[in-house]
Amino acid sequence: MSADDDRLTPQHSPEEIDEINKQLEGKTPQEVLIWAIDNIDGLYQTTAFGLTGLAAVDMISKIGIEREITHPVPLIFLDTLHHFPETVQLSQTVVDTYLADLHVFKPPKVENAEEFAATYGDRLWESDEASYDYLVKVEPAARAYQVLGVRAVITGRRRSQGAERAGLKVLEVDERGLLKVNPLISWSFKEVKAYVDKEGVPYNPLLDQGYRSIGDVHSTQKPDPSAGDSAERSGRWQGKSKSECGLHSNYWDMKKKFEEKSASTAAVTSAPVS
Repeated sequence: MSADDDRLTPQHSPEEIDEINKQLEGKTPQEVLIWAIDNIDGLYQTTAFGLTGLAAVDMISKIGIEREITHPVPLIFLDTLHHFPETVQLSQTVVDTYLADLHVFKPPKVENAEEFAATYGDRLWESDEASYDYLVKVEPAARAYQVLGVRAVITGRRRSQGAERAGLKVLEVDERGLLKVNPLISWSFKEVKAYVDKEGVPYNPLLDQGYRSIGDVHSTQKPDPSAGDSAERSGRWQGKSKSECGLHSNYWDMKKKFEEKSASTAAVTSAPVS
């Protein structure tokens, strides 16, 4: 995949994005979603079926019902091959419940965790976390965007999650030109959970065991139950400084580092033995 394949032509200028953000700030998530559905081409929702993403799925479905159309925004699920079984099962439950189109993308050239370990190394997340993030999230996402013609994605990010998300705007354009729509940025975890409970939205049963943000099995633990929203993702990557899986990090930086590491490894492997 060349750099040109990865670049997208922005649908709006930076000035237009600023103006639209002013108009959408303070709007309800449903109003933001309606605006996105009506005004954005190539719109998909990327989700790992976290609570906020599920609330957005339900809202989108209700917009479709009001318009007498099937779920109007297709879903993209990046199957890292290391998700909890409950997460994988939930993906099918969501499809069955909302009749949504779900596109699943896996790491390149592998179909399961055993093949991943054999191809890229056992417990790669411990020996080379950056390469792991690139292989399970960044590369599959870029491939999905190219294959599906994605130009914009709906995310489940919220300001109350803290860290790099504290300064989120409703609309953002990343370094590739991909438009990101964050409809629930102003909601707290409590508000999201209240919506999910009220509307009967299916959710990951691990939440009932004390988890709040659920990623891969090896990088997810239960957060401090007394902590507020800013610690919601503290159960992810405990003991590390990172707060993102790579999907919302700088794409070009991650791709460059992975390619440099791959080239270096290939050079060592192919070097003649003296």
